[in-house]
Amino acid sequence: AINISQPRFSGTDAFGYTSFLSYSTIPNITFYYEFRLKFQLANHHSSLQDNLIFFTGQKGQGLNGDDFLVLGLRNGRVVYSYNLGSGTATIISKPLDLRLNIHVIHLGRYLQNGWLKVDDQKNKTVSSPGALVGLNVFSQFYLGGYREYTPELLPKGSRFKNGFQGCIFDVQVRTSMKQEFKSPGTPEGHPNSGRSVGQCKDSPCNLIKCRNGGKCVEGGSTVYCDCLTGWKGAFCTETVSVCEPEHDPPHRCKQGSTCVPLPNGYTCHCPLGTTGTYCEQG
Repeated sequence: AINISQPRFSGTDAFGYTSFLSYSTIPNITFYYEFRLKFQLANHHSSLQDNLIFFTGQKGQGLNGDDFLVLGLRNGRVVYSYNLGSGTATIISKPLDLRLNIHVIHLGRYLQNGWLKVDDQKNKTVSSPGALVGLNVFSQFYLGGYREYTPELLPKGSRFKNGFQGCIFDVQVRTSMKQEFKSPGTPEGHPNSGRSVGQCKDSPCNLIKCRNGGKCVEGGSTVYCDCLTGWKGAFCTETVSVCEPEHDPPHRCKQGSTCVPLPNGYTCHCPLGTTGTYCEQG
């Protein structure tokens, strides 16, 4: 068990799933909101990818034109977009200064007018098209990624290909200028669910030891030992039998025969109708 105070996200895995946290829907966000947050990139390369920071939407999936609010990284810049139902408004920051260890974002919207400030860059503003002035969202507030299997399920204009890679922390929101900033969630600061989230600057690999030259590999909240040739098991403590598929080199018993390990090497038990050292003869 790891106490998570500053969530660390691992992006999108090989199966298309993202690490994420989801919080209850932010109430009273219709006409005014203001967000503050900090983030730390996993590496410089992650800033150049198409990564989601947070998202909330009318349905969270489905028809184009659904109301949504989204923040992400694209080509080394912060991208902030929202749709009130009559078209998407977007602000794109200047390129991030990758010499900074921690980046700070402050953004907001009042009716059609939105604004974004990143680090010490100048404040940028935008106004959404059309006549609608209210943001109607019903989905949960997703941080770092999303529950949906592919980003194509998100409304057009809000799609980011990958989940965030790095740490996102000190997320705060208010829906009135008279309010104090608060962490999202009910109770405050508590997510409803999540997947593959770790603690910033704290690896589960510190808690386990791979044996026999194995190397601990981390993926979000999951760790495993990558074993050297000849070893297997959770901690690389088991030897690979000469007859097992992962043995290098593989045994040469032909298909249909049975490999039987011996103290020195192996032998092949041949099925009826075959013969030879490796059952290779009819």
